[in-house]
Amino acid sequence: MLRLGLTGGIGAGKSTVSRTLSELGGVLVDADVIAREVVEPGTQGLSALVEAFGEDVLDENGALNRPALAAKAFGDDESRAKLNSIVHPLVGRRTAELIEGAPRDAVVVQDIPLLVEGKMGALFQLVAVVYADAEERIERLVGQRGMPENDARARIAAQATDEQRRDAADIWIDNSGAPGDLDDVVRSLWADRLVPFEQNIRDGVVVRTHPRLVSADPTWPAQAARLMARLALACGSVAVRIDHIGSTAISGLDAKDVVDIQITVASIDAADALTEPLRQIGFPRLAHITADDPKPAYGIGGEADPAVWAKRIHGGADPARPVNIHLRVDGWPGQQFALLFRDWLQSTPGVVAEYLDIKRAAAAAAAAVDVSDYEGAMTAYLNAKGPWFDRAYVRAWEWAEETGWSASTSA
Repeated sequence: MLRLGLTGGIGAGKSTVSRTLSELGGVLVDADVIAREVVEPGTQGLSALVEAFGEDVLDENGALNRPALAAKAFGDDESRAKLNSIVHPLVGRRTAELIEGAPRDAVVVQDIPLLVEGKMGALFQLVAVVYADAEERIERLVGQRGMPENDARARIAAQATDEQRRDAADIWIDNSGAPGDLDDVVRSLWADRLVPFEQNIRDGVVVRTHPRLVSADPTWPAQAARLMARLALACGSVAVRIDHIGSTAISGLDAKDVVDIQITVASIDAADALTEPLRQIGFPRLAHITADDPKPAYGIGGEADPAVWAKRIHGGADPARPVNIHLRVDGWPGQQFALLFRDWLQSTPGVVAEYLDIKRAAAAAAAAVDVSDYEGAMTAYLNAKGPWFDRAYVRAWEWAEETGWSASTSA
């Protein structure tokens, strides 16, 4: 199962997107619809609202009089909190029922207007934001819904900003064009990303790409932050810390378009206990390197006990976001060096330039391998970097000693 959180500002066209995804086979769970459903006549929700706010929140037919309720519930923080304490648990339970009742292979589309405002992105494998310029949205609200312009502007101003939505979005759906354009975009999203992603989760398939460098992407840190939030939710207290590591964590450094995340755990057993929770949210384990590896990456580490270099690694099932998730034990050399290497590069521009030259040579070595031979290409890439890393390991620890660096103070 894949869970997609769908959101967007009022008037952006979110309902159109959700309708198209539903037509394509998505299981639609609409927060607004559920919020109305749980307070219909005869429900526990409506009875609780009457008890809390009085009989005058009902209309002459015994249904909820929403303007009357709003006048009472939104007058002060205490009343608003009382309303939320009644409605939110009911919406949550009904949402859970619908998701649990969905087929095992479903793409569940959860339409949530205030997903960004509620900081709910980590609950989903993907978040899609439908966007339209504020002025265009005002025109739609006034022209199509008959909303007074002042009200439309006030509603937009009260919601999340475009910048906040961009930070939350794995998928940015621009609805500024003609309606037909949006339909094509959504159908392509469904066929090329959502359906394959869901299939990969069920089959435990990791998306891997031939090692080649791309220009530094300023959004890599934001992408990593979204991934880390999902991982933190899945790992709970088992994770000692979660960090963005590797080349995509270094500002301005060209890199393979693969985000590396390190999950620090207390033991290898703790890492193994996360196998299924990570698989369920879209990060299957890479079976071919799950055994304790007696050789550190790139051969670094000298004669250190090989057991303490053991790790577990998971990949990503999302066709559009290759990722490596490294699970390492707190205090072991690999866990320490991953953090040290990142911080050393961030603090030493000359080393970054040097490392980029090495990466380019490694990418050239990988490019000489047939594109269908992923393992061969990665071996060529790593072998080309190996000699430099043997020396870099020593240099980085020399820098740590000079600067007083320690993993405990690493950001």
